[in-house]
Amino acid sequence: MFSTPVAEVFAALDAAVAGVAALEWDGMGMRERLEALDRLEAVRRRAAACSLDVVGSVQRCGAAELGGATAKVIADVIRISPAEARRRLRDAAQLQPRTTLTGAVLAPSLPATAKAWDGGLLDGEHLRAIQRFIRDLPADIHPVEVAKAEAFLAEKAAELRPDQLEVLAERVAGLLNPDGRFCDEYRAAQRGFGWCGRQRPDGMSVGRLIATPELRAMLDAWLAKFAAPGMCNPDDQTPVATGEPNQVAVDADRRQHPQRQHDALAALVRGQLGDPTLGQHNGLPVTVIASATVEQLSTGTGHAVTAGGTLLPMRDVIRMAAHAWHYLAVFDTHSQRPIYLGRTKRIASADQRIVLHATDRGCTAPGCDMPGYLCQTHHVDDWADGGRTDIDRLTFACGPHHRLITPGGWTTRKRTDGTTEWLPPPQLPLQGGTNTYHHPERLIPDGGGLAAE
Repeated sequence: MFSTPVAEVFAALDAAVAGVAALEWDGMGMRERLEALDRLEAVRRRAAACSLDVVGSVQRCGAAELGGATAKVIADVIRISPAEARRRLRDAAQLQPRTTLTGAVLAPSLPATAKAWDGGLLDGEHLRAIQRFIRDLPADIHPVEVAKAEAFLAEKAAELRPDQLEVLAERVAGLLNPDGRFCDEYRAAQRGFGWCGRQRPDGMSVGRLIATPELRAMLDAWLAKFAAPGMCNPDDQTPVATGEPNQVAVDADRRQHPQRQHDALAALVRGQLGDPTLGQHNGLPVTVIASATVEQLSTGTGHAVTAGGTLLPMRDVIRMAAHAWHYLAVFDTHSQRPIYLGRTKRIASADQRIVLHATDRGCTAPGCDMPGYLCQTHHVDDWADGGRTDIDRLTFACGPHHRLITPGGWTTRKRTDGTTEWLPPPQLPLQGGTNTYHHPERLIPDGGGLAAE
């Protein structure tokens, strides 16, 4: 609960917002309405700056209580995505004063931008434009020149729209780096690959790759061979993955160039997965782990769920499983492959992890989106207190959430339906419960009563 002074301030804020909401805008002149809109925007921006102050304070002072899961906790409390929470933490780190190990206070990383931000002069898009400008500069630009440019852009951001500021930032970047020279450290910092959001409704996914010169050179060499017409064509009865395709295969290839490149990359990854020389990941082979029911396999309908959270149509699962090792015996009979190990073993077995991939799919902490591939196995009853390594007493937890389970912190327990319930520390205003992120079907009413009658 708020202390009295804080509660009074927020009560006044709520009253002010309610007063603004009660105003009748249609009865005002256009000038007055536009001025009100400008004033409200300034207030909204200052409120965003205040919110970022709180975010920074939580990050600085809450490390012990939140166990390194600050972003996830903030996301749960104010109902934003974990990605947005991480972005706000990064913003706070750049816009708020820094403290050295000796306790000395330093100016923010973006001092001029921070001043304009706190004054309510900047929108989030203004901030993004300046951050991109700083991020994309080569590392060898003199810090004094960078500071001058940052101050100039912060000043102009108070006068320009974000799109206008972006154009100006590009021109300033050209002045600071007229020859377009970038060092190896800069290129290394820019590299990356990631999926752009979740799967689309049609099951397809869009990714974004920023490749180093080395990776592009290697991909060019690979694609020149394996993305050629007739190579790695999934439409062929026997796709050509080695040697040279015959003229019949080349002539029958109706794929576009981007499609051939996609299939060549799929062949590259497919040739590596399952290779025993790759070792193991969390006790399992480095391969695709997909969970499906026997009914789905027999009918060939529906989707399997991979340990990465990807939905795989059953026709793809059946095709991929043609040469795979199956673990159906784990589900059919516990006597054939032991998954109740009691106190004989502390670390979960490969079979137990496979069952958890099917039942939990990912971290079971409420709202957590971490897939099973990246989770640890957690004893609901702590091993040190006599907990058993039995499949009905195990669950998945990601690293940050796993570290929150401490004496006086988060606790977990199994519910009668087999799901794992997380209970927050009583001193923090956090929401407990089970995780439906990996099981959205649990939120749909029985019988799927969403269709129009």
